Amino acid sequence: MWRRSGVDPLPAAPTCFGPTLRETRRTMSSDIPIASDPSQDPVEPGSAGVPQTGPTVARPRPGMMDSSSGRAPDDPDASPTETSQVTGYALPRVMAIANQKGGVGKTTTTINLGACLAELGFRTLVIDLDPQGNASTGLGIENRGLETSMYHVIMHEVPLEDCIEPAAVKNLFVAPASLDLAGTEIELVPAFSRENRLKRAIEAVRDDYDYILIDCPPSLGLLTVNGLTAATEVLVPIQCEYYALEGLGQLLRNVDLVRRNLNPELTVSTIVCVMYDARTKLADQVVREVREHFGDKVMRTVVPRTVRLSEAPSFGQPIITFDSSSRGAVAYRMVAKEVSAHGTPRGTR
Repeated sequence: MWRRSGVDPLPAAPTCFGPTLRETRRTMSSDIPIASDPSQDPVEPGSAGVPQTGPTVARPRPGMMDSSSGRAPDDPDASPTETSQVTGYALPRVMAIANQKGGVGKTTTTINLGACLAELGFRTLVIDLDPQGNASTGLGIENRGLETSMYHVIMHEVPLEDCIEPAAVKNLFVAPASLDLAGTEIELVPAFSRENRLKRAIEAVRDDYDYILIDCPPSLGLLTVNGLTAATEVLVPIQCEYYALEGLGQLLRNVDLVRRNLNPELTVSTIVCVMYDARTKLADQVVREVREHFGDKVMRTVVPRTVRLSEAPSFGQPIITFDSSSRGAVAYRMVAKEVSAHGTPRGTR
């Protein structure tokens, strides 16, 4: 059993990532609300995006703390459609979707959150900052042979407006990436004001959109630093598996470093648990762990692992057009409603 200190009210954390998360909470204690509101409407277990668990909690595995005191993803006091404390930001919002670990759903979340926000009537721009260009192809934009891409915006200071392409979803636009973007990590090293290239580009078009989502690469290099410097918020998708937690503390420390040195407005506003597999108790433990550490920063909706979500990018479509009634589409629509609950569309421009 993990013991609590009589002085430190924080729960003890696993040795592999515990010091990181504990230090991060102390550093960001003013930003991360831990208390939960017990007065919210109940959610029916088993509904879309909400994992169904029994009354008992699995015994902690090695490296996992006893999370029985945390809020479960199907906590009867939680409501997936209710406004949480993370939705108190004024439009326009610039959000960097970042996680240094690869394969945790960053691009999938960027594509589908952007499409769902556009469906709600918000003008949304997806900026593909990943050299792999998956956010571009996942929205039907062929990233080979582009005359203007994010590489030209970052390296040659071409206006961002010149590389923006409309997507198939109304109100959704894409600034695509090309393979050339892979060389910017080296090319930016001697550049002047290299961390602010993207921020300056976004400032010219910021008022034209309600949401700007930046798909950051799975690293902590200069491209990710540019994304964090340009954003005002960070959305962190977390895969519901044990290893996904290990790099989270390092990411949050780097976010804090960027905030203190480059972007004082930057804050971690949203954490989304994705790839939830209801067949495993470990997934439930990870969600409880994250909720216990980060409280209301965590979206109440949990995105399930589904085959349709994996298939949609191969057709160049977001899940809401590929299979509008699937569990993944329902879950991302609920995430979009949580994120946007504070604002209203600006209307057609």
